[in-house]
Amino acid sequence: MIRPQLPLNALRAFEASARHLSFTRAAVELCVTQAAVSHQVKSLEAQLNVTLFKRLPRGLMLTSEGETLLPVLRESFDRIAQTLERFEGGHFREVLTVGAVGTFAVGWLLPRLTDFQAKHPFIDLRLSTNNNRVDVAAEGLDYAIRFGAGAWHGIEALKLIEAPLSVLCVPDIARQLKSPADLLTQTLLRSYRTDEWPDWFQAAGLSTRAAPPRSIVFDSSLAMMEAALQGAGVALAPPLMFARQLAAGAIEQPFAIGITTGSYWLTRLQSRPETSAMATFRDWLLQTAQMS
Repeated sequence: MIRPQLPLNALRAFEASARHLSFTRAAVELCVTQAAVSHQVKSLEAQLNVTLFKRLPRGLMLTSEGETLLPVLRESFDRIAQTLERFEGGHFREVLTVGAVGTFAVGWLLPRLTDFQAKHPFIDLRLSTNNNRVDVAAEGLDYAIRFGAGAWHGIEALKLIEAPLSVLCVPDIARQLKSPADLLTQTLLRSYRTDEWPDWFQAAGLSTRAAPPRSIVFDSSLAMMEAALQGAGVALAPPLMFARQLAAGAIEQPFAIGITTGSYWLTRLQSRPETSAMATFRDWLLQTAQMS
């Protein structure tokens, strides 16, 4: 089947006229004469054998055929414009969409992104954060970085790093903690995972059955650590993800004891073909994680 040649100038004239409902204003936008725009639209109507506009004394009104054609053209022209914008200096800028659990994104990935951008300037990374609940397919993600055991249905997972949990708190509280047992008098900040503090106490050789400590539950490690930074209590969080705060002395790690409850993984749909941008990001991320 031989496809007819697309009348691009006529389509553009129609789209501009439909937005303005005026041949005159469309002509100004397209830098041509009003007569040229009118001629292009009439040519398109003749080719399609339909009427796209009702000509009124003071402007235009779309017919049902015109209303059907307009949104298709708008979307098409927008997509063309967006694609053309991704060409720069003889290169095509690839878009890469990544979702990441907020703790990893803020505490580990963001401080290293300048290195990725410097090495791969023609990949536009679009990063969204979550609290470890993510639907890769529904959110249209190329990759999702999440925390867990590495087993998700229909998902390919590559292990990035482990991030053991340990006690973190402000210096004033840290000075009160001579031994793990001193934590029993503190407010403990924790995630929705109820086993983390009991597992840590067990690793420290303690039982909390006699005197259960006070606690505040958070759905985000970032929020939990902000509470810790404000002196609201003692957090159980991964020191690796809060290295900057530790280095600055804003928080301290009073005990070396840590527990591993999972790892951070780079995941993608098994059915999702890997693009060149995805492969580049994957290789950079794995190499950078190995150096952590």
